[in-house]
Amino acid sequence: MSIIEEKTDSVAQLSPEVTKARQRFSIVGNSPLLAQAVERALKVAPIDLSVLVSGESGSGKEFFPKIIHYFGSRKHKKYIAVNCGAIPEGTIDSELFGHEKGSFTGAVSARKGYFEEADGGTIFLDEVAELPLTTQARLLRVLETGEFLKVGSSQVQKTDIRVVAATNVDLLKAVAAGRFREDLYYRLSTIIIHVPNLHDRGADIPLLARKFARDFSEKYMTEPITFSPEAQHFMQLYRWPGNVRQLKNIVEQLALFEAGTEVSRDTLVAALPDAGGVSTPAIIDDGRVSYDKERELLWQTILGLQNEIALLRADIAADNASGRIIPEEEVKAASRPLSDVRSIIRYEAPDATRTHPASLADSERDAVTAALARSGGNRQRAADDLGISLRTLYRKIKELGINT
Repeated sequence: MSIIEEKTDSVAQLSPEVTKARQRFSIVGNSPLLAQAVERALKVAPIDLSVLVSGESGSGKEFFPKIIHYFGSRKHKKYIAVNCGAIPEGTIDSELFGHEKGSFTGAVSARKGYFEEADGGTIFLDEVAELPLTTQARLLRVLETGEFLKVGSSQVQKTDIRVVAATNVDLLKAVAAGRFREDLYYRLSTIIIHVPNLHDRGADIPLLARKFARDFSEKYMTEPITFSPEAQHFMQLYRWPGNVRQLKNIVEQLALFEAGTEVSRDTLVAALPDAGGVSTPAIIDDGRVSYDKERELLWQTILGLQNEIALLRADIAADNASGRIIPEEEVKAASRPLSDVRSIIRYEAPDATRTHPASLADSERDAVTAALARSGGNRQRAADDLGISLRTLYRKIKELGINT
């Protein structure tokens, strides 16, 4: 995906080589992790070694083989990128190594494979973990001897080629599971470059979002969108399981439906997958990691503690009425304010007019009802006031039978 550089104060800290590579391949970002990956690619580029690029899907692994090729000695030769996961198992050997006429049904003429076409240059094998084991054996032979056989041929051919592979799979686990050859793994992973996921790149995320918004506006001649400070902050906190690819997709959706507006945090959140889902296990909010289920459990626990305090207050009131001397420790415990609780979830105390302490459900009902009253019926504000998600608030309203 095409992305261009945006300058910030930290650009000056990058080496001239890294800056040149970023400009040459239009790479956005000043993240130290990204700079380290680019610098590692530049260092290995002049040395003819096999390289394995690892990283999550959508993180931008495809830029690094290009850096290695362009800054290496083979830059004037061919560069061929092959998506191993997109080629059917029955034709992958023919695609990579070529075939002779009549070697299989449909082979009406001889054909060169990618390893022959890219002789002298660089071949990028994306999703290399998807290669069948038989093809892995052929690839190992090329890496060790530079030799290969076309499908249907007994004549050994030579090729002088540099292999850069990429994967989003843990190859050592694949080796242990018998899905990837151990000897091939060690041949490919002479040098490993890890591409950071988008979530770990921090301030790069708003830069990318603004660039994608600008690109969309220019391409489709729409009014550009901007992002509020709260939305930009949330971008840096969200997990982005689909990495740069997901960010681009979300920004393009917003650029279409919110054209000419400033995108708020709530609008951005609404466009993202559910925060409690499996694909987005955590969101960091105000510097703390929180999970919907864990937050709800905390809510229930604090409500339970509040109920215990209410019981203790009731006991003390009864003892006062009977004239019993109350130990100082009990008085302090019962009179301790619930400010810490309210600072987290902001509940109202139970109704003091009740004869008996509130049940857990009653305490929850009081808290939700009070929050809705404070917000004038605005459920989003009520959810924010309680420190829970809007989805959880809706569920509580239904479970507790609250009329709104």
